[in-house]
Amino acid sequence: VQLVESGGGLVQAGGSLRLSCAASGRFFSRNTMAWYRHAPGKGRLLVATIRTDGTTFYVDSVKGRFAISRHNANNTLYLQMNSLKPEDTAMYYCAALSEVPPRWGQGTQVTVSS
Repeated sequence: VQLVESGGGLVQAGGSLRLSCAASGRFFSRNTMAWYRHAPGKGRLLVATIRTDGTTFYVDSVKGRFAISRHNANNTLYLQMNSLKPEDTAMYYCAALSEVPPRWGQGTQVTVSS
């Protein structure tokens, strides 16, 4: 079971990025998947989740700007991030929440300049 994030980078405020999380193995389709972020000096924050039936959840600070999606056929989780703000700067991690224990990727850095 392995999760590998990609797509982070440096972007100006107001810009967009699309994060991807590639999952190995056969566990992806049975898992609720999530994106978290961790900024320096702050705790880890749940950003968004997507259940196996496609139901999504977003933290208030990203509603209307971020979109989580999944493609079970290619075992990939996505996070489309639009209208980025400097406060979105963080390391972003994907997680498979239905595994025991949950599985985490290594993270991808997102930096938003003002």
